[in-house]
Amino acid sequence: MYVHEVIARTLDEMGVDTLFGLIGDGNLFMVDSYTRTTGGRFISVAHEVSAVLAASGYSRTTGRLGVASVTHGPALTNTVTALIEAVRARTPLVLIAGDTAVIDRDNLQKIDQRSIVLPTGAGFEQVRSPETIPEDIATAFRTAELERRPVVLNVPVDFQWQEVEYRSPRRRPVIRQSVRPSEDALDAALGIIASSHRPVVLAGRGATSAAARAAVLGFARRIGAPVTTTLQARELFAGEPEDLGIFGTLSTDTAVDAIGQANCVIAFGAALNRWTTGEGSLLNAKRVVQVDLDPAALNHHRTVDAPVIGDAAAVADEFVRLLDEVSFKPADFAGRIAKAASSNTGSSNTGSSNTGSSGMAVPTSQQPGVVKINEALRLVNRAFPAERTLVLDAGRFFHHAAFNVRTGAVNSYVHTLEFGVIGLGMANALGAAAGSPGTPVLMISGDGGFMLGGIAEFNSAVRAGLDIVVVIMNDKSYGAEYIQFKNKGMSPAISTFDWPSFAAVANALGGIGYAVHTLDELEKAMDDVAHRDRPALIEIFLDPECVPSPYHH
Repeated sequence: MYVHEVIARTLDEMGVDTLFGLIGDGNLFMVDSYTRTTGGRFISVAHEVSAVLAASGYSRTTGRLGVASVTHGPALTNTVTALIEAVRARTPLVLIAGDTAVIDRDNLQKIDQRSIVLPTGAGFEQVRSPETIPEDIATAFRTAELERRPVVLNVPVDFQWQEVEYRSPRRRPVIRQSVRPSEDALDAALGIIASSHRPVVLAGRGATSAAARAAVLGFARRIGAPVTTTLQARELFAGEPEDLGIFGTLSTDTAVDAIGQANCVIAFGAALNRWTTGEGSLLNAKRVVQVDLDPAALNHHRTVDAPVIGDAAAVADEFVRLLDEVSFKPADFAGRIAKAASSNTGSSNTGSSNTGSSGMAVPTSQQPGVVKINEALRLVNRAFPAERTLVLDAGRFFHHAAFNVRTGAVNSYVHTLEFGVIGLGMANALGAAAGSPGTPVLMISGDGGFMLGGIAEFNSAVRAGLDIVVVIMNDKSYGAEYIQFKNKGMSPAISTFDWPSFAAVANALGGIGYAVHTLDELEKAMDDVAHRDRPALIEIFLDPECVPSPYHH
């Protein structure tokens, strides 16, 4: 069969049910074969960066490998931002990129594609010959899964119409086994844990498997500790009496009080970055045990007292076994925190502070025709189905959205801020929706981010029939830049924009759009959206002067 048919059939045998991409000279025949001969689903995007982002959103929410395809030259260079984002998020995916023929020296799109990919941190696999394609594809898949990063598979365009005998790929499975830490590491960690009377357990994205959740929660109960999570592991312990929610800059008042009293933090699969640790302040005067399967993650952001290499579930179970051996009697710190919280009549942390990010007072009155950001987000949270996938774009609104809007089950939150880029949310939402049919996707974006990376892909969602609701927090500005100008006493004019009506654009693109200037209008829009039959967009207007600081403590 022809090589383009070989690629399609190999993808099918590798279990690929959805392919994201944009066709061109280097991949159009392969994509055609994939859809026509294997019955695979191809979701066509409007920009190549979105192909990789959609594959990433798919991988993050399904746990399966995301696969995308683009053509050569500028198509590949367009994916660089998305590749870096996926590398930093440690998201496994494969990008099949066409390449110009070696003999085609004068092709306008000719470029050294390996040299484009490697600086992003992604892997690069070259198809060696038409005959080795199934093996090369299998190698790219295995590398992506093993190394937990994107891998670009480079396929010269002149291979596509060569004929070869098809051979099924030889799949070499990725083996993941529990890793038991050294006795010295266990002794050091248990010495700290056993001597602590006010411990807090922190779980990150590396501890979100069902086995890890059960083991870590069991360990926390054995030592009488409350449990917390990083942002990316949010909802892991939802509903458990020991749960304090997120540890870090998005903590509630109750969590901050508990963390402040703690003298020990035991972290499982958490990077302990600046946001989780509140620039390090939340770990001050505390002894820290850090458990991670990746040795490079230990002591990466800060030096800890007891680094432990091992699988979260295996280490937590081992901690419990060793504590049982010595008949360890815990102090019930979790119980004391729960009792104090139930008797606390103070106000909760809702992000309604009137202080700006540099101490600047935020006006309590606002221009007419706008909504207060936290009130709007809380209404959206209440009105949208609890079983949901949440995708957040980047922007000044982010902390308010992350604090006020919950996700569904664990691993139903897609984080898009690893590279600090606005505009990545909509394409990630495509992949999340494609991978989880039956679960609606709520994507929250700022106006600048949606203008940059959302409009074209909103139409992609319409064409693909995906269940996505977009909420745009529209302050008609680049909000982060706006507030910096204001804090310096300067005019913010160049950070403000007279955008078109996003609600009207959504209608023109085949979806449903709602413009919201009051809470009553928002409530009606949410009622209407509950009966949607296509992607919907709700444009909520804000006053850029009245967006409070995201930092509450």
